[in-house]
Amino acid sequence: MQQAIIGFHQDEEQHWVADLACGHTQHVRHTPPWQNRPWVMTEQGRKDKLGVMLECKQCDIESCQ
Repeated sequence: MQQAIIGFHQDEEQHWVADLACGHTQHVRHTPPWQNRPWVMTEQGRKDKLGVMLECKQCDIESCQ
């Protein structure tokens, strides 16, 4: 289920996590070559992604139960 990004925070290992409108979270790591998200490394890059829709796997799981 698509959910909007409403903010970001870092986890205990300093990886970036997107806060979603549904209340769930999703890691948005920049770990090339597997995950290429250089925008997450800057404040402006994260700000530019506010409102962008991400697939929330937790909402998908909950809707199937």
